[in-house]
Amino acid sequence: MPRPSWSEYFMTITKMVAKRSTCMRRHVGAVLVKDKRILSTGYNGAPAGIRHCEEAGCIREVLKIPSGERHELCRGLHAEQNAIIQAAYHGVSVDGSTLYCTNRPCIICSKMLINAGIKEIVYGEGYDDPLADDMLTEAGIKMVRFVL
Repeated sequence: MPRPSWSEYFMTITKMVAKRSTCMRRHVGAVLVKDKRILSTGYNGAPAGIRHCEEAGCIREVLKIPSGERHELCRGLHAEQNAIIQAAYHGVSVDGSTLYCTNRPCIICSKMLINAGIKEIVYGEGYDDPLADDMLTEAGIKMVRFVL
């Protein structure tokens, strides 16, 4: 069995992290890496100590909100947000790191990733958000699609 590349290794880990997701619509995993070392992980779901969507219900489903719209109408945080928050909570700088994520970031996550100093994003599945793409390009963040 051939040894996996670093991208394959970290993208495989994002898929495992995504299995912790409590979202009823989409399971997303994120891993922040610097110098081939994992700094932080995150998955999408409700904040700590708050009822998960399986218990509380999905407001997005009830209101029939399409994917990619009205991100503020959700109990959960995105995987990328949780990865940044976990790093901050534990006092770990993510400046200059690479985000590996099962999905391409939305505009809200993209703005956070830009301000967190992320230099590269390696993602699996696409996510159509032209404004996010424009801002990431303008910020000079390298985008790499990597499909396992």
